[in-house]
Amino acid sequence: MDFSFLQNIDRLVLDFFNGSDSLFLDGVAMTFTSGLTWAPLYVALIYLVIKNNENMSQIFLIIGCALGCIFLADGLSDYIVKPLVGRWRPTNDPVIKYTIDVVNNYRENSFGFFSAHAANTMSLAVFLCLLVRNKVFTFALVTWSLLNCWTRLYLGVHYPSDILVGLVWGVVVGIAMYFLFLKVYFKISPKLNYVSSHYTSTGYSHDDIDIVMFVMCLVLAYVVVWGGIRFSL
Repeated sequence: MDFSFLQNIDRLVLDFFNGSDSLFLDGVAMTFTSGLTWAPLYVALIYLVIKNNENMSQIFLIIGCALGCIFLADGLSDYIVKPLVGRWRPTNDPVIKYTIDVVNNYRENSFGFFSAHAANTMSLAVFLCLLVRNKVFTFALVTWSLLNCWTRLYLGVHYPSDILVGLVWGVVVGIAMYFLFLKVYFKISPKLNYVSSHYTSTGYSHDDIDIVMFVMCLVLAYVVVWGGIRFSL
C-alpha cells in the first residue's frame, strides 16, 4: 500500500476543510467544539433518561453505560493510542504547521491520532440512538457528532484520518455498550414492547424527545449567534 498517497489525500481533504476568511465561521467552530457549550444538551439527555425509566437501577445502568462510552472512547485515544502513535496534530507538525489556518492561536498540545472528539460524540450518539429508537433523535445526534468532527478539521487540530478512525471506534464502542446494557437490563427489568403513538418502541416519550430537540436547537442558536458575533466584533 502506498502510504504517501494516503498521506497526500489526508492533507488535501484537510486543506479543503481547514479554516476560511470568515471570522463568523471561526467563532462558530470555536464555540461548537467546546465541551461546555453542550452542557445543556447533556442535562436534557439525563432528564430524558430519568423521566422515561422506572427505577434507579435502570437509570444508573444507562448513565453508567454512557460514561463507559466516554471512558472507552476517550481513554483509548488520549491515554493509549495517542502516546503510542505520536502523530503530530496538523497545527503542531513542524513540517506543515505554518501552512495551517489557525483560529485564535488554538493548537492543542497533545498528539492527534485518533480524535477523541469524534470517538466520544459518536459513541454517545450510537448508544443513545439505539436506546431511544427515534428517527429525528438519531438524525440530530449523528449530525451533532459529525459537526463536531467538522470543527476539528476546520480548526486544523486533526487530520481526516484521525477523524475517520475516531468515528469507527466510536461506533464500535457505542454498539458494544448497548449490548452490555441489554444484557444487564433484562436481568433487572421485564421485557416490554411499547405500541403507542406517544412512545418509541423502547418506551421513550416523544414529548420528552421533543424537549431534548428543543434544547439542542437553543444551543445551536447560541453557537451561531453568540459564537459568530463575538469573533466578528
